Amino acid sequence: MAKMDNKSFMVCCANGAGSSLMMKMTLQKVLKKVGITPSKIHHCALSEGKSAASQYDVVFCARNFANMFADAKKKGTHVLGLRNIMSVDEMEKAMREEGLLD
Repeated sequence: MAKMDNKSFMVCCANGAGSSLMMKMTLQKVLKKVGITPSKIHHCALSEGKSAASQYDVVFCARNFANMFADAKKKGTHVLGLRNIMSVDEMEKAMREEGLLD
C-alpha cells in the first residue's frame, strides 16, 4: 500500500472551473501511474480552496498562488505549486520532491 493511499487531494485555480478540472484529471493520471488510491480529489476556486485547504492532505495550485495557502501548510497540509498545471511529469516530480511518493 502506497503511503499516500486514502489521502485527500484538492486542486485549485482562480475560478474553479476549467483549469482546476484539467488539473484534477492530470492528478488522476499521476496517482494511477504511481499506484495511489485517493480517498477524495476535489477541484475548486481559490476562494473556496483557501478556507478549505487545511481539511486536505495535499493541495495543488499554480505556483503563483501557493503562498495563499500558508495557514494550511502550517497545519500540515502539503502545498505544491506548479509552473505547468497540466504536466503529469511536473506534478509527479513535485510529489517526489515533497517526499509524498515511495
